[in-house]
Amino acid sequence: MSNATPGSGYRLYWITWVFLLLVTMIMLAMEYVSWPQWILLTVLLLAMLLKASVISGYFMHLRFEKPALIIVVAASILLVAAVLFVLLAIDALRVHQLSSG
Repeated sequence: MSNATPGSGYRLYWITWVFLLLVTMIMLAMEYVSWPQWILLTVLLLAMLLKASVISGYFMHLRFEKPALIIVVAASILLVAAVLFVLLAIDALRVHQLSSG
């Protein structure tokens, strides 16, 4: 017989969820702080990266996988992010040229 109580395996998920909730609340509260925009954006981007890492590590179970799988997943995500950035930058430049010309 196992000594584990029902639902005891979910403790880590609840702790992770509460952590993500707290980080989200801090990010929302930062909107009301009068910091320079570049500092605010930098802190918000770092918080988003932290949240993405926690989500992929715990909810996608990458924390418990082999390093090779983590590298493949991270490289795929970075490639998609780079393609999206380039495509959105091209479109933003086109819109800027249309609005200024």
